[in-house]
Amino acid sequence: MRIALMATCLADAMFPSVARATVTVLERLGHEVVFPPGQTCCGQMHVNTGYAREALPLVAHHVDVFEEALTSCDAVVAPSGSCVGSVRHQHATVADGAGRHALAGRATAVAARTYELSELLVDVLGVTDVGAYYPHRVTYHPTCHSLRLLRVGDKPLQLLRAVAGLDLVELPGAEECCGFGGTFAMKNSGTSSAMLEDKMRHIRETGAERCTAGDASCLMHIDGGLRRAARETVRVAGDGAGHGAPRTVHLAEILASTRAGVFA
Repeated sequence: MRIALMATCLADAMFPSVARATVTVLERLGHEVVFPPGQTCCGQMHVNTGYAREALPLVAHHVDVFEEALTSCDAVVAPSGSCVGSVRHQHATVADGAGRHALAGRATAVAARTYELSELLVDVLGVTDVGAYYPHRVTYHPTCHSLRLLRVGDKPLQLLRAVAGLDLVELPGAEECCGFGGTFAMKNSGTSSAMLEDKMRHIRETGAERCTAGDASCLMHIDGGLRRAARETVRVAGDGAGHGAPRTVHLAEILASTRAGVFA
């Protein structure tokens, strides 16, 4: 297959290894990955914050870029449940709400061929074992958009169970939100912090070295909390006290890792 990569603006700006890992996995499986250079933000953060009118140009641009890419590609993939959720569940609605019904139809067509990474691997390519090796104890956090909007189910878990060397442990309260929610974490910081504390406690209970997920945004939130907690432990208890604290890693980075070299 020839697949267009929707890198997402967060990966492009802050977590480029996630986009590179996505390419690594798909190329290892024998597929060609192309990067449409005109892509920008999909507009999710604008819509989620109530700025549908401001999101419309971004939606239109996204449709233009990936509609063109799909003339020579079989599918679009993104290592982000939330961004794919926006493409699937927001783009056509935003266009319809602005009276841009033709654009809504085009957005629906692009959305129908856009997949989150685990969806593409399991449902479209029919693969669960991607030849990965990751010798760590890992727990999986199902992010809200992948769980509730995309309904990816256990597809990420199927992929993780097939990774050589990986010890997968169940996360207590897995389906509870981590508290990120974009600007929710800033506008409702007290509630967000309490939700994050619960999530971090559950991660520690597993004894996992790594917590993985399909969204860099949620992992950023969780990792920030884990790092702050580790620094506080060191401050109170002294050097070395924070050693062994769990960290986060994107699902794509685990799947890209091999015996020749751990990606992350």
